Amino acid sequence: MKKIILLVVTVFAFGFANAQDKEVTNNGFSKGNKFLEGSFSFRSGDVEDSWALTPKMGYMLDDKWAIGGFLAMGGTKNNTNDKHGNFGIGAFARYYFLSLGESKSFQAYGEFGLGYSALTTEPNGGSKRTDSAMNANIDLGINYFFTPHWAATFELANILSYNNANPENGSNSSDLNVNINLFNNIFAQPQFGLLYKW
Repeated sequence: MKKIILLVVTVFAFGFANAQDKEVTNNGFSKGNKFLEGSFSFRSGDVEDSWALTPKMGYMLDDKWAIGGFLAMGGTKNNTNDKHGNFGIGAFARYYFLSLGESKSFQAYGEFGLGYSALTTEPNGGSKRTDSAMNANIDLGINYFFTPHWAATFELANILSYNNANPENGSNSSDLNVNINLFNNIFAQPQFGLLYKW
């Protein structure tokens, strides 16, 4: 009986020691990592159908800074057969300013983006029109890694956005939006997506 108890204690101690030596997985970013991120939405209803796809690819310059590019595509069609579409392309720079957790699963970032978009309007029975715009934005977001390679993304706030529209027919217009008040409730309107890191 003493031998059995000694054997059980030895096995338990050996397993505990191995568990203590186990290295914590670093879910955060490091220099040279690449990531693919984006979101997709689709809605179908009696009044309007719509879809949107926003793929984004980035490269980590070090464990804090990333650069990359993005696309933004989408469209709507209402019950009177009016169609609207958009296509955008741009570049971004992202800074990860906060890592939380022993495995660095929470990664908070600020991002500056600059892009070009084309908005197409095709009314039922009317002529097709395409308007272009240059835009810039500053966003805040979080990545939460639930595995070393996969993360959920949350765009928490669009702090600043600038849009310079150049319509096909009409005069140019510019809009600047500053949304500091979102800090009162930063989770008021989050946008969700997925990220894959390799």
